[in-house]
Amino acid sequence: MNNRNIQYWVIPPQCDAEFAASMEDVLETYEKTYDPSRPVLCMDEQPVQLIKDVKAPVEATAEHPKRVDYEYERAGVANIFMFTEPLAGWRQAFARQTKTKVDWALLMAELLEGRYADCEKVTLVCDNLNTHTRGAFYEVFEPARARSLVKRINWCYTPKHGSWLNIAENELSSITRQCVGGRRIGSIEELSAEIAAWSTHINDKQRGVDWQMKIDDARIKLRSVYPKIRV
Repeated sequence: MNNRNIQYWVIPPQCDAEFAASMEDVLETYEKTYDPSRPVLCMDEQPVQLIKDVKAPVEATAEHPKRVDYEYERAGVANIFMFTEPLAGWRQAFARQTKTKVDWALLMAELLEGRYADCEKVTLVCDNLNTHTRGAFYEVFEPARARSLVKRINWCYTPKHGSWLNIAENELSSITRQCVGGRRIGSIEELSAEIAAWSTHINDKQRGVDWQMKIDDARIKLRSVYPKIRV
């Protein structure tokens, strides 16, 4: 079988009313003007394989580049949680050993009570994973604190098989290419330091996101997603 004749792609569903409705929720959210009191926050996550060098690398000299031995040791898996506020040109990546409801709720609380402490509401764009729920806060915090956090979130879920609608996924792609991809990072501490440095560097450049697709565009370019109207 010749794999060169195969392209792997995110194929949108056909005639899926729920997909269309969720997609338009997200697109409408992205069309809103920037309101610092009600920011739009996108989040996504991905696993990372931790890899240690077995032999110490030989540092670069004037005569030759850095030399890394082929042999390596797998050191487990970590998880990167990416949060990005597209219109503010801000993103922050966090490394955790696991990807549970507890991990997610703790990070969300850190942002809601830190960066967004003075915001009336935060619109959260994320996928409908079973760890990204209101109940996650109640598994970590006392009911009063959990309720205060939940009430400040305006939930906006991307549709199933529609992760490309989440701007945080684009940021994860960037951090993979620019920071963690193709490198040996052997501990959660090292990973945390590297992705924190990446976040700071990109934020200092004030790189915003210019999302181009609007609802009207989707209704034309992705019209096969929309079901035929039943009269």
